[in-house]
Amino acid sequence: MKQLQDRIAIVTGAGQGLGEALAYRLADEGAHVVVADIREDNAQKVAARIEAEKGRRALAMKVDVTKEDQVEKMVADTVATFGRLDILVANAGVLKAFEITEFPVDAWRFVIEVNLVGYFICAKAAAKVMKEQKSGVIIQINSKSGKKGSYKNSAYAASKFGGIGLTQSIALDLAPYNVRVNAICPGNLLDSPLWVDSLYDQYSKRLGISKEEVRQRYLDQVPLGRGCTYEDVANVMVFLASDQASYMTGQAINVTGGQEMR
Repeated sequence: MKQLQDRIAIVTGAGQGLGEALAYRLADEGAHVVVADIREDNAQKVAARIEAEKGRRALAMKVDVTKEDQVEKMVADTVATFGRLDILVANAGVLKAFEITEFPVDAWRFVIEVNLVGYFICAKAAAKVMKEQKSGVIIQINSKSGKKGSYKNSAYAASKFGGIGLTQSIALDLAPYNVRVNAICPGNLLDSPLWVDSLYDQYSKRLGISKEEVRQRYLDQVPLGRGCTYEDVANVMVFLASDQASYMTGQAINVTGGQEMR
């Protein structure tokens, strides 16, 4: 028996990158998965591959996590299709980096809106169902930047610090209903689309060094000597979603190779 056999999971931001990997892993563990993403074409491709390759039901949904009506419809359609909701993985997120005196206020607000308000909206909608069931798991994909300030990255760090406080607060609200709420704080996913398609180039120009030197600079910060992988994050997600973690709530688990230890 797989650890999450026949459980019903929603993953936001599941159309690519880490979210896609987490959706696949949930299916590997036996779950049926709602693949939610602001890009519907991406969500449909991921859902189709899950059904074809994993033999699990998968439902693609176009969802902007900052829009409460869309999130509520996502949850309602999930329950209408599958009959329940067991797992919410709040993964959707954005990053915009500027030095504080150069940070456009609109860009700063956008990061907070997606990463923090979006998480709140998704957790609120899922909690309504899970309270009635008296069971369920909410997992936020946070960051090591939720534990320590991030250079020229104040909006992202603020959103992630806030996410841990929100996780702990929701955990207290929902504990009487047997609903657990935890966060995962990954280190730098150095092979992810965010890094490969964007951050290496940004940091290379900003620091005046090559992309290879940027990568090595970040590797040198990790005691275990390598970047975080999707599998590293997925392993912790499966544990937190499973009955093995039935006594864990309100936690923010580091997956950083020793880079962050608090």
